[in-house]
Amino acid sequence: MNDTPKRALVVEGGAMRGIFATGVLDAFLEKDYNPFDFTIGVSAGSMVLMGYLCKNHKRNYQVITEYARSKSFINYVRFAKGGNLIDIDWLWSESINNLPLEVDKYESQGIPLFATTTNIATGDADYIEVKRDNLQSLMTATCALPIVYRNFPKVDGIAMSDGGIADPIPVIEAYRRGARDITVVLSHAQANFVHSHQVPWLTRKFFKTTPVFGQEFLTKESRYNKALYFIRNPPADCRITAIVPNKDFLIKRLTRDVNKLNAGYELGRQAGLKAVEEDMQ
Repeated sequence: MNDTPKRALVVEGGAMRGIFATGVLDAFLEKDYNPFDFTIGVSAGSMVLMGYLCKNHKRNYQVITEYARSKSFINYVRFAKGGNLIDIDWLWSESINNLPLEVDKYESQGIPLFATTTNIATGDADYIEVKRDNLQSLMTATCALPIVYRNFPKVDGIAMSDGGIADPIPVIEAYRRGARDITVVLSHAQANFVHSHQVPWLTRKFFKTTPVFGQEFLTKESRYNKALYFIRNPPADCRITAIVPNKDFLIKRLTRDVNKLNAGYELGRQAGLKAVEEDMQ
């Protein structure tokens, strides 16, 4: 019987802020470091994890710094005319065609990735294991940030949205699944508690056809803060290693400045190398 506690890797989303996690996980690949039993990602964090588990070094860096900076992906004029501010379908199609994922390596490792989505009907978080046959629909759904992406992609016939609404940092879910040694990669500089700046009546009006989901959208900050509290105050039987950008991390959700992105990537890479070194001591 193996009494070794399960180890999990959790990666937060954040659109272009995913460049930090990209650097962290590229550092892990450089050191051939993967001691995890399972992984859980949210939004861009799921994409970054998929590249890591497929052992596609620097693939996510290319996706973010080349494809995601394109006007075909982020387009304010299109949004003003009623279209999507971010075109997730275009980004997936272009990146997968030009930078194929080595899915065979993901499958052969036997380390599952659970991508987090938000169920539109129930408002609950769904943690769906990534498989070859659901890869496209699931990766689109987990990244489908509401408002800026106007569609609700379907996974197995169920309408979904960005997983960060229902569970912004699924570290508690990792614990619930048996992990007692959890590494979590965050995407906000210094990872401070957050306050809601939403206007409730306006949010409810925007999501009037999906009221349950709208209520979850209104309360997402409370779940983010709950996860941060759990990270800072883990149960006695659990060790949590948080890899967090420092104050020099200047990336916002839609940052396209390549110099800032490169700096954010290197911050992540150095943080990843440090984490591996500390774990190996």
